[in-house]
Amino acid sequence: MSERDPGLQPERTRLAWRRTTLSFTVAAVLAGRQALHGGSDAGVVAAALGLLLWVAFLRVAHRRMVDVGESPRPAVMSPRAALTAAACTVALAVIGVAALH
Repeated sequence: MSERDPGLQPERTRLAWRRTTLSFTVAAVLAGRQALHGGSDAGVVAAALGLLLWVAFLRVAHRRMVDVGESPRPAVMSPRAALTAAACTVALAVIGVAALH
């Protein structure tokens, strides 16, 4: 079997994860800022949850970037990692919407 030539695909994938991480960071900061704007205890809890979601998302994204860069044919992203990334995104959106009210 011949060696697979990945070309620039792994680099594009890493850059896509970096852009996604940056977008998630901006959304987390804005949601946290909105949650803390009122100065209530619930806002502090929401901001803390947003921080935990951000850390969880960073962990998944970093692991995926490392996996893509380590081998010419990286393993498929696990369903658990994909579900974690999606759940973090949805939960952060819910925090952001809840902070508006």
